[in-house]
Amino acid sequence: MPRTVAEKRSAFRALHDSGCFVLPNPWDIGSARYLETLGFKAIATTSSGFAWSKGHADNTVERDAVLAHLKELVDATDLPVNADFESGFGKTPQEIAASVKLALATGVAGLSIEDSTGDESAPLFAIDVAAERMKAARRAIDENGGDTLLIGRAENFFAGKPDLDDAIARLKAYAEAGADCLYAPGIKTREQIAAVVAAVAPKPVNLLIGSASDFTLADVAALGVRRVSVGGALARAAWGGVMRAAEGLVEGRFDGFADAAPGDKLNGIFKPRA
Repeated sequence: MPRTVAEKRSAFRALHDSGCFVLPNPWDIGSARYLETLGFKAIATTSSGFAWSKGHADNTVERDAVLAHLKELVDATDLPVNADFESGFGKTPQEIAASVKLALATGVAGLSIEDSTGDESAPLFAIDVAAERMKAARRAIDENGGDTLLIGRAENFFAGKPDLDDAIARLKAYAEAGADCLYAPGIKTREQIAAVVAAVAPKPVNLLIGSASDFTLADVAALGVRRVSVGGALARAAWGGVMRAAEGLVEGRFDGFADAAPGDKLNGIFKPRA
């Protein structure tokens, strides 16, 4: 029997109480449903993977399209869905609150807000401004049931400002502003990860592992990480296969299909549900 939105949100919140889990990032209904068959407990959207599927660069998709995508994934699976909500589709706290309210209506179980501005000359909001934006997101959630997790993202390492001390200061400010989970995508070393976990404890930390890594899930769990997401890595892996096969076709070769998934297996995965 399909789970309700409330049940999904409750299950998602419980995942953050202890242990460490993988939060893979599908980019469409098919990839979401496939991940569900593998036994994952939750999924997260990827702004980049979705954008590429629509022929756009990351962070260039309009809010209405993102909202429709969130609703589509929520309706397609019984898994809780964490929304990559970019920078909240607004600059002011009022605009953030309005966008978050719309995202909540899609049924997502979690929602992340970045502190990136999109302005190369000043890529990050000042900490106090970013914290006010986080407070606005927190209020919007609390005014609409309060059961959706809020994830605060410090984008230093993605915005060309790889200052760990500043990232930690930002994460601590976002925790105080009401973020339930903290995230600094781009940190990679054991020392960086341990420092972030210690700084925001006891609140849970999300770690991005978006490329081949020597870390295992047990390794990052031992560092205190609560959840691991992969961002656009699965989408990039899929695109890598398509690009290699298509470039082979241009050269008159067909060996790029060697690792293609069997059609009958895909049909079995996506056959109509009982």
